[in-house]
Amino acid sequence: MDYTAGLDAALNRLHEEGRYRTFIDIERRKGAFPKAIWTRPDGTKKEITVWCGNDYLGMGQHPVVLSAMHEAIDAAGAGSGGTRNISGTTVYHKALEAELADLHRKEAALVFTSAYIANDATLSTLPKLFPGLIIYSDELNHASMIEGIRRNGGSKRIFRHNDVAHLRAMLEADDPKAPKLIAFESVYSMDGDFGPIEAILDLADEFNALTYIDEVHAVGMYGPRGAGVAERDGLMGRIDIINGTLAKAFGVFGGYIAASAKMCDAIRSYAPGFIFTTSLPPAVAAGAAASVRHLKTDQALRDLHQTQARILKMRLKGMGLPIIDHGSHIVPVIVGDPVHTKKLSDMLLEDFGIYVQPINFPTVPRGTERLRFTPSPVHGPDEMDKLVKAMDQLWSHCALNRAELSA
Repeated sequence: MDYTAGLDAALNRLHEEGRYRTFIDIERRKGAFPKAIWTRPDGTKKEITVWCGNDYLGMGQHPVVLSAMHEAIDAAGAGSGGTRNISGTTVYHKALEAELADLHRKEAALVFTSAYIANDATLSTLPKLFPGLIIYSDELNHASMIEGIRRNGGSKRIFRHNDVAHLRAMLEADDPKAPKLIAFESVYSMDGDFGPIEAILDLADEFNALTYIDEVHAVGMYGPRGAGVAERDGLMGRIDIINGTLAKAFGVFGGYIAASAKMCDAIRSYAPGFIFTTSLPPAVAAGAAASVRHLKTDQALRDLHQTQARILKMRLKGMGLPIIDHGSHIVPVIVGDPVHTKKLSDMLLEDFGIYVQPINFPTVPRGTERLRFTPSPVHGPDEMDKLVKAMDQLWSHCALNRAELSA
């Protein structure tokens, strides 16, 4: 077999479909977020504004976080030195897990190297703990949840997105004695819509099912202490396992689950993705703990974040751009064609110094390709004015449809 030809064919398919992804080389500047320096392919540099970052609150440059990281690296050095079981559990990891358990009002928390690994490792391990487990998964769950459920060797059911009636029908069709778990998200990141948490929890109570919620795009940003949408809605205590990230609103790196002490103990004891992975560097754990601790009391930052999102959506709607608005902080603008989406992204970057990554299939369904904006408290009025004017100009230049989508 000509392996090089096989690689060429696979890559050419992506180019032909307009789905080939390119890296944008940027250097974030502490104290200047959301400004960054873009290094073009020819080596020249240009100042840009990042509009698609997941550091939703700008905590990646917060003095409290940076101070904690400096102190930890001066005290403990760079790496952790091992897996959690072999020399890689430090006082910083234990302090972070205590902060997370307190945040979610759970008995314990378990930190992983990413929320992807936390989802994959936990969901693939649960059937080992509950033989015969059936997992009911929302069809738009994140790839990490899908992968964990796919590889776990157990039974799975996929219910239509946010369709509680469909979920009920599936639960009713299965053996009432079989162990069950419902896996879903609080905020779905591509459309920015919310999961029907209370209705799902009611079904879980009725059918004696465990519940697993991914709050990755909500922790830090929703709820009186930033524990997520379930906290905001007064439902957190009814959920068995909560997944979250330290790499988005908390501005650092890593992921976690929060649950009962026995659940965390079982996952850490059985999950290969936890057992065989080197733990987070102490400085990262220290910075994440400081961020979690700070955001428990910084409601003003959360309020400003939501205000920024509302303003951007209102202004884009006012120009008739086809945005999806479900009331969250995520602002998707539908283009509907991969080639046009990439072209818009390229023009925004080169001509206006605005960086927003195109979102294409398979991340979103074909025909719903989009630009996904994530406004933050560190985006000032000048940056927003520049973005809105650029979008208006380019939308006209490309003769794109201005019919508004309904939420």
